[in-house]
Amino acid sequence: MKKRTLFLSVMALLVSAALCGCGGSKSTEASEPVKNSSEAPASLAAEAETTAAAETAEPGDGGSAVVGVTHDLVSLDPHQSTDARTRSVVFNLYEGLVKPDPDGNLIPAVASDYKISDDAAVYTFTLRDGLKFHDGSLVTAEDVKYSIERYAEIQGESSAFSVFDHVEIPDEKTVEVYLKEGYSEFLPEITFGIIPASNPDPEKNPIGTGPFKFVSYTPGQKLEVEKFEDYWQEGLPHLDHVEFKITADSDTAFMELQAGTIDILDYLTGAQVKAAGADCQILEGTQNMVQGMFLNHAYEPLSDVRVRQAICYAVNKEEINNFLYDGKSHLIGSHMIPKLVRYYEPAAENQYPYDTEKAKELLAEAGYPDGFDLEIIATTASTQYMDAAQIIADQLTRVGIRTTIRQIEWSSWLDEVYHGKQFQATVVGFDGSLAPNYWMKRYVTGSSKNFMNYSSEEYDDTYQKALMAVDDSEKAELYKRCQMILAEDAESVFIQDPANYVAVNNRLGGYQFYPLSAQDLSVVYEK
Repeated sequence: MKKRTLFLSVMALLVSAALCGCGGSKSTEASEPVKNSSEAPASLAAEAETTAAAETAEPGDGGSAVVGVTHDLVSLDPHQSTDARTRSVVFNLYEGLVKPDPDGNLIPAVASDYKISDDAAVYTFTLRDGLKFHDGSLVTAEDVKYSIERYAEIQGESSAFSVFDHVEIPDEKTVEVYLKEGYSEFLPEITFGIIPASNPDPEKNPIGTGPFKFVSYTPGQKLEVEKFEDYWQEGLPHLDHVEFKITADSDTAFMELQAGTIDILDYLTGAQVKAAGADCQILEGTQNMVQGMFLNHAYEPLSDVRVRQAICYAVNKEEINNFLYDGKSHLIGSHMIPKLVRYYEPAAENQYPYDTEKAKELLAEAGYPDGFDLEIIATTASTQYMDAAQIIADQLTRVGIRTTIRQIEWSSWLDEVYHGKQFQATVVGFDGSLAPNYWMKRYVTGSSKNFMNYSSEEYDDTYQKALMAVDDSEKAELYKRCQMILAEDAESVFIQDPANYVAVNNRLGGYQFYPLSAQDLSVVYEK
């Protein structure tokens, strides 16, 4: 067995090379735009040092904060499939055996240590001494076993937990997770929340081990949490009380930020940054998100690869980036974020340069010389999605594609588009995890996440080989090939990993960026 400090090469490379550069500097001034190249972004550690130097106030305890959330929470149960926004909120209530830190490392949480067998088929966790749930009960190995088995059952065979076999408890401090076969990307999959086996309804009664404990939840209005006095990490959290205030849309949230009734608001556009006001500091990071216009291959014109390629040529990504993010986003060409440096394929970025004449030629070849009708759905939960949809619609009219935009609420988007697959095109963004397969499994034929109805035998075969590969160099090349297959097939219009502007009230400090959806309020403090 290997100690976690000598973790498998694949994961060591994943956390050391990937996701570097997702922190931000405390400044309202523009920095150099992110260039589209194979070079790794600047070190997060260096940026963090700059940010720390700018913070002159010492962290204090007490106080409160109101965080803006632009759509309702899907579920407070940490084992249910939830959207990125919900995960960022419940990050404060729950912890897994391991959890990510701002640098993209996986660090012990409920577990104090872990080991991985040489064949990556057995993961052994040592539980942290004296760790308590929010209800005051001690975390036991039985609670961990229950949580893993419950999560595996909920996720189902189509998830990464299809390789899960069983859990054993050698003693009261040790939990062993056995897989059906070696899987070197399993550790990032086990960051889900550990919950007490005695709690029959975590949705209505959320109990975890995180820095904050549940107070109340009013659907469509707010979630309130308070400091967990018995939190295992000494000195955290700083704040006594946090309210996640749910607003109807991003415009409403921004007006509340300006009015001072919201203290923290992320995902601002460039225009909102300019209008934020002097009461806020603007922090700049990246969203670690694949934003694009996703196409339904079941809609007849879009079933033709030439039509999809034409759309890709017709979309001017730079124009979208410049308008929404002052050119700060990283333009992409497939479904992988640039911060996963080792697994990212930069060649996909250049697959479809802006070319309206090429787009018209392909449409004519496909039998649509006069274009066709296309409805683009955008959710009101995000100004960036609605604005991007409007820009794309205007660009597509230049090649004869007659577009209409329909705006719907987030809950309707989930029901109609994501689950119902009743759409033609939609502008949205997807986050992921530290495991590279998480980003790519969406496109496997028959996947529950494959709402685009994409199917490719070559893609399925290549993805499966990448998933099972233990040699990290081989794994990286296979995932890069997956990205190129999506690009060559013009599966969707992959646009950018957007810049993330976050407004934070001047009375608060300590805000940190994470490499995945996480609003960590434990480190935020009143100055």
